[in-house]
Amino acid sequence: MPDIVLATLNAKYPHAAFGLRYLFANMGPLQPQTVLREFTIQQAPLEIVETLLGDEPRIIGLGVYIWNVEQTTSIVSTLKRLRPGIVIVLGGPEVSFIDDAPPVCDLADYVITGEADFAFAALCGDLQSGKRPQGKWIHPPTPNLAEVVLPYDLYTDDDLAHRVLYVEASRGCPFTCEFCLSALDIPVRQFPLETFLASMEQLFDRGARTFKFVDRTFNLNLRVSRAILEFFWERYTPGLFLHFEMIPDRFPGTLRELVARFPAGAIQFEVGIQTWNDDVAVLISRKQDNAAAEENLRWLRDHTGVHVHADLIVGLPGEDRDSFAMGFDRLVALGPQEIQVGILKRLRGTPIIRHDAAYRMLYSAEPPYEILQTADLDFTTMQSLKRFAKTWDLIANSGNFVETTPWFWRDGSKAFGLPFSGINKFAEFLRTEAGRTHGIALPRLLELVFRYFTTVDDADPQQLANVMFRDYRRGGRSDVPLCLRPYLSSSDTKTIQPSAVAIPQRQRRHTS
Repeated sequence: MPDIVLATLNAKYPHAAFGLRYLFANMGPLQPQTVLREFTIQQAPLEIVETLLGDEPRIIGLGVYIWNVEQTTSIVSTLKRLRPGIVIVLGGPEVSFIDDAPPVCDLADYVITGEADFAFAALCGDLQSGKRPQGKWIHPPTPNLAEVVLPYDLYTDDDLAHRVLYVEASRGCPFTCEFCLSALDIPVRQFPLETFLASMEQLFDRGARTFKFVDRTFNLNLRVSRAILEFFWERYTPGLFLHFEMIPDRFPGTLRELVARFPAGAIQFEVGIQTWNDDVAVLISRKQDNAAAEENLRWLRDHTGVHVHADLIVGLPGEDRDSFAMGFDRLVALGPQEIQVGILKRLRGTPIIRHDAAYRMLYSAEPPYEILQTADLDFTTMQSLKRFAKTWDLIANSGNFVETTPWFWRDGSKAFGLPFSGINKFAEFLRTEAGRTHGIALPRLLELVFRYFTTVDDADPQQLANVMFRDYRRGGRSDVPLCLRPYLSSSDTKTIQPSAVAIPQRQRRHTS
């Protein structure tokens, strides 16, 4: 039986625990006594406790995040009731701030803040030799990345086949956006490039084709980003998928030339716009050249096959509904394949709380600590914006309505105008007709969309049915939705065939 168990609850099974793999890789001589256990938040806490106790460990290390803190609290409480002698060690962003700690920290024996690559092994070594630290809180120094053992050989063949492979060439962020934990992680530090690429080659040779880079600023160090892109271009094969977080206003020609080589679907850029409002950006210490960001997004859409996932945030201090709406419409006009409308969260330790009094920022007390209202957005307006965000996910981000989505703001429409107002009006229709804006099965959603356009906007039902049917077939479906059947001829259903575009599924569903 192992003496030490490293465990966490992932949001979903495909989300492999990257941090735990780092800890396990750096256990040194204690690694043979250590086992890694992964669970999901969908599993019952008592079942997880039973599995953990089945290992009969002396020490349990648990990774705590915003998505699993409630379940982890229940698990730790039960473990301490059943086996009070087991040493519980916590780590992760949700427990890394002593002045802003969740209740689970009171139940644990030790809490390691920050990067624990070496600190967890050192603590376990001390405990195994009978040395118990005096205090609960352990604040290790920032590790030298050149000394960190990389964890990539810990990805199993099953991981390669069924899970997202997280990788990182750097840690840290040079920016100080007050809503983000990365604002506290300065400076940017690089892993030795040669060692990192050797690990990527081993993964590639084992059959890995999906690489999700968690670097906050992939295109900050152009020498490194070019080397990584060149590495993958030299090994390009159909099915390769690379995800990077990109600084939106830094995209010089030397990088553009490389990115443009890759075919459609091979690269996804997550581009954090967050706000187009310059005054709001200054308020939250965010530096961004909006004109450059806009030009870069337009170039990516017009000249590359990159799948662009852009982010905007609802609820930032100083931003009202009209400002957000204008920013959203501006982003839609640039044509990213996906726009993630995120709700501001009060992440533990972030300096966004300095605006609480001046801008009357009120957050939910429960994870994920979303904003409830501000001085510029009352509770009712905030709820409406949350419905808007969920509706945008249902319609545009789902990829089920690629051609249909622009109908919400199309020229000649008597009911709608700009993208925000068009989607927002449909969100309120959904609230009235379906009682919700999430969890709606596709056949029901199709019927609601069709009824909306043909009743609210007097759209031509036959033209609309053909557009919606093309969208439906784009997803590879071969049946004919019930609500569209009266308006489609037999020639329509034969002519419009299921899509067979040879790009990854995530991108395929957004192909226009």
